[in-house]
Amino acid sequence: MNNVDLLGLIALICIWALLMVNQVLVVAGYLYYIKVTRSPAKALVRYPYISVLVPAHNEAKVIVKTVESLLDLNYPDNRYEIIVINDNSSDNSKELLEEIQKRYKNRALKVINTDKVTGGKGKSNALNIGYKQSAGEYIVVYDADNTPERDALMYLVAEIENDDELAVVIGKFRTRNRDVNLLTRFINIETLSFQWMAQAGRWQLFNLCTIPGTNFIIRREVIDKIGGWDIHAVAEDTELSFRIYAMGYKIKFMPLSVTWEQEPQTLKVWFKQRTRWVKGNIYVLIKHLPSLFSAKSQRMKFDMLYFFSIYFILLGALIISDALFLLNALGLITMTLASLSILLWMMAIFLFTITVFITLTTEKGEMRVSNLFVTLLMYFTYCKLWMVVAAYGLVQYLIDIVFKRKTRWYKTERF
Repeated sequence: MNNVDLLGLIALICIWALLMVNQVLVVAGYLYYIKVTRSPAKALVRYPYISVLVPAHNEAKVIVKTVESLLDLNYPDNRYEIIVINDNSSDNSKELLEEIQKRYKNRALKVINTDKVTGGKGKSNALNIGYKQSAGEYIVVYDADNTPERDALMYLVAEIENDDELAVVIGKFRTRNRDVNLLTRFINIETLSFQWMAQAGRWQLFNLCTIPGTNFIIRREVIDKIGGWDIHAVAEDTELSFRIYAMGYKIKFMPLSVTWEQEPQTLKVWFKQRTRWVKGNIYVLIKHLPSLFSAKSQRMKFDMLYFFSIYFILLGALIISDALFLLNALGLITMTLASLSILLWMMAIFLFTITVFITLTTEKGEMRVSNLFVTLLMYFTYCKLWMVVAAYGLVQYLIDIVFKRKTRWYKTERF
């Protein structure tokens, strides 16, 4: 076996190892979905007071629909407040929010308008501002483009109220604009398969979950203990999760709590959003790296290794594998294992497709023949784009470190 074959074999082993980990998570997640959907809903003995925080920067296109959906939640009107942090917006968000306040003057709807001095510093800073003016026993966060289903909040409250070991309960978000174009259909499948089914599997196997940026509930006392959101983290949800793990609390996934959100509709917006995610997650990994060697932080070690494997091992293995495949096809190198590589590659496509379709069976309206073709196309296009954005995000993070550039918050453009 020559050096080229050895390098290719190592890359294939890494890829397949992570594929199998994902397959195990999907199967476990599927079992968890079945268990949850067949279990009776938990009843609330009391209705704790809830503060719903909505950070918003230039969200005029979506903010009215979001606030109206929050006002329509299936929860007693006098037992929750909505706090919108209109964070240094330059559009007409302030006027639109004032109109909603006039229409719903009997409801607990508070609007905090920040300026370039107090605000405009990213989502974490906005959440900290809103939190200081909140009164709820629990804090719930929704992004400004969300339309939660009416029972979304009730499911979150019922779960956290019935288990004192839970610091956070997360719901899921679905793609509201999934049928706009091919990109949004890719994102829809990605979200269902590689976000929520993996979350369900991690909870089923390890009692682990990572907080998403929206549709979650957290105990007030926990926020007080950890000192709020890290204003330097652009992936504030992942960073918050790791600090909660370190405290010994659990984060649970409740898939019946659903909110619908708008996803990027152009490659440019998608690329900027995902670059921020990559840089943010790498920041979290570096910040909490010492926890890997701490006996007190057992709960976060799987997630740290999981993220490290995705952003470094898998990314590197995919780049090496594709490069060797291309160079061999062009006749620039010779691989004696080329036939084996092609076989394993075809098997990987099959496994990828099966994994996605296991996921789609859990969602009403997703088991469509068209989604089979979208999934196959996704493997050859969208997944390759992920490699590009992950590599670019890593390089940008390193450049920020070398030149001591301050990471800027990028707000996803709305449509």
